[in-house]
Amino acid sequence: MFSEPEFWVAVGFVILMAVFAYVGVHRTVLKALDRRSERIRAELDDARRLKEEAAKLLAEYKARHASAEREAQDIITNAKAEAERIAAEAKTKMEDFVARRTKTAESKIALAEAQALADVRAAAADAAVTAASTILSQSVKGPVADDLLAKGIAEVRQKLN
Repeated sequence: MFSEPEFWVAVGFVILMAVFAYVGVHRTVLKALDRRSERIRAELDDARRLKEEAAKLLAEYKARHASAEREAQDIITNAKAEAERIAAEAKTKMEDFVARRTKTAESKIALAEAQALADVRAAAADAAVTAASTILSQSVKGPVADDLLAKGIAEVRQKLN
């Protein structure tokens, strides 16, 4: 028994533990462990608090994101409605513009037709007057011819114009 190394290791261990107990190493070890457990507890509390803050921030950002999505959807809806309204308004204006241009063109055409008709009548009247004066001047002579010529020209002009 005294010659075995395990016995002397056990005796040395018991003496070491007695010296540690006398010196108070166990109190120092317990204090260090208590401090460590307090530090770990504080870190866990901080981690829990940070986790709660992160959850609050996440919920706030999700709410903001949902609000931004709704706002973007509203903007898109309003933009589509505005584009449709502008397109309808432009179509109406274009139709009105085309109708006014058509009326203007038709009135210009009617005016040109009337002017052409008046020009044709005037040319016909001038030709008729010239022909009548030529015929009358060749067939009738004297003051009676002049009087008839003047009356005929006036009458032709009055009827043609």
